[in-house]
Amino acid sequence: MARTRAADFEEKQHSILISAAAVFAEQGLEKASMSQIAAQLKVSKALLYHYYPSKDALIFAIINTHLVELDANVAAADDKNLPAPARLRKMVGAVLECYRGADNQHKLQLNATPALSDEQRNIITDIERRIVRRFSAVIREICPHLDKPERPLLMPVTMSLFGMLNWVYLWFKEGGSITREDYADVATTLILEGVKAVR
Repeated sequence: MARTRAADFEEKQHSILISAAAVFAEQGLEKASMSQIAAQLKVSKALLYHYYPSKDALIFAIINTHLVELDANVAAADDKNLPAPARLRKMVGAVLECYRGADNQHKLQLNATPALSDEQRNIITDIERRIVRRFSAVIREICPHLDKPERPLLMPVTMSLFGMLNWVYLWFKEGGSITREDYADVATTLILEGVKAVR
């Protein structure tokens, strides 16, 4: 008979993903083990395997959950009633807010994707591309000249924005001299003003 799902199953899953991401960030993908993660959670290995049947499944769950949340937050921020520059700023702010407290998950996304199976990687790539397309659509609206077939610069500009956002965790300090809102303004302005000179 199959084991029934506990009422707090999703809450426990979330707790596992947070703790596991911290262990992976501290120990590295190769050294981190299910035993270490179970010890961090103060649960048995058997219980951990009840939620995630393998280390690979756990890594995928961390990255997938992080990206699904990011995708949902960006979609919610994508207000087509706003002028395109304000729309872009709101979406940039949503990304930075979603990254709050998620440095470990974000590091895993950037570093662990090659370790996933082809099927898992395809799922992750689909979400990432959906997020990128949402941003590139707004940037195209602001600067249509970036999307000319003879000089296709829309994707390089879009990915330059993600370059600014994705590496924030390396230098940003909560409570420091610049807030996430401040940096959302800076990153958006760099794109909005910078594209004017891109030809």
